[in-house]
Amino acid sequence: MSENTEVLSETAAIARDLIRFDTSNYGDGRANSETEAAEYIGAYLQNLGLVPRYIDAAPGRTSVVARVRGREPHLPALVVHGHTDVVPADPEHWSVDPFAGVVKDGMLWGRGAVDMKNMDAMILTALRELHESGGAPRRDLIIAFFSDEENGGEFGSHHVVTHHPEIFEGATEAISEVGGYSIDVAGRRAYVLQTGEKALLWIRLTARGVAAHGSRVIANNAVTRLAEAVAAVGREEWPVRLTHTTELMVAELARLQGIEPGTVPPREVVTRTGLAAGFMEAALMTTSNPTMLSAGYKHNVIPDTASAVIDIRTLPGDEDSALARVQQIVGDDIEITVTHRDVGLENSFSGPIIDSMSQALLTHDPSAEIVPYLLSGGTDNKALSLLGIRGYGFAPLQLPPSLDFPAMFHGVDERVPLAALDFGHRVVHDFLRDY
Repeated sequence: MSENTEVLSETAAIARDLIRFDTSNYGDGRANSETEAAEYIGAYLQNLGLVPRYIDAAPGRTSVVARVRGREPHLPALVVHGHTDVVPADPEHWSVDPFAGVVKDGMLWGRGAVDMKNMDAMILTALRELHESGGAPRRDLIIAFFSDEENGGEFGSHHVVTHHPEIFEGATEAISEVGGYSIDVAGRRAYVLQTGEKALLWIRLTARGVAAHGSRVIANNAVTRLAEAVAAVGREEWPVRLTHTTELMVAELARLQGIEPGTVPPREVVTRTGLAAGFMEAALMTTSNPTMLSAGYKHNVIPDTASAVIDIRTLPGDEDSALARVQQIVGDDIEITVTHRDVGLENSFSGPIIDSMSQALLTHDPSAEIVPYLLSGGTDNKALSLLGIRGYGFAPLQLPPSLDFPAMFHGVDERVPLAALDFGHRVVHDFLRDY
């Protein structure tokens, strides 16, 4: 069905509008259109009678926040946050324009359709429904849409937390992206509630050698030494270690698969989930992936330096031991520089907020199974944790089993089912109203 004949819900229409802002974050302090996207969101919030506040970490790097007063102001406030930036997309590799907000085959296509302009739209329309019904949430809601999430939040959540902590006064918990989507486990629909995140280390490896003509015999070639180090780090087989969250996750997945506890290795239990294993397997161990290489300036000159960037995601608390292991792998003559470091998080899979998220899902999908989940990536919940705010991933989507949802994050032809957006809107609305 073409976009011209598809009738969109308000949630889908807002998500499409947001996709059409090319908010690509290039990771070097540059991003596109974050201010324009923040102003669009701010105007929507203002139409709901809220007072948006714009915070510029740098020119063009704008976050927008607002506070919704609850009917029980003595309760701790809840932060409900999204981000407006996206990773870049190369149009040559896509079947559609990644920033056109194309609707076809019952899905909304475009960069940000999954990460995370879908949830941004669900938050906004849930607030609109609360406003139009004349009701209010139980507790104060601190609504925040951050810039720069895709580069660690220096110009977004970390800036707001550091320079404007008063915005989050009274807040003890937060919800945001990634968790809450459905996966197929042995023919049963399970929703993964994200109660933790792995820690983040972005490091640069640097090899130094001797600059020379490309025709010479050079034993101390920086490129060769770097290549060997990068390959070794990239091939490292990190051991499986279960945290409290992943121990529960594996146990629940085993139960749904009819597996006796302890009879199948954790990694196999996870890989049996099929497409969902794309994210869940990485929650069981540290990962170290080379992502960027830099060396040389001419084809016939041996450079005296070469460098590489490695994206390391460790289990919570394993950052220092992972760095020590990388140094052991590459040897003392390879320099390691930590360019960005952020904490791991882990919360209990119990308590009122878990009960409320579960109930909101069960209201709209009575057969739902609920499973805890440790995110292999990271979110702006890391910044909020510096204020003692416990963060959860709850962007609920009911997805078809055939959709490789983990591949949508930062992937080519990113897309989300229109029906999933409307399901998510309803679940988010009920959660914000009742929790």
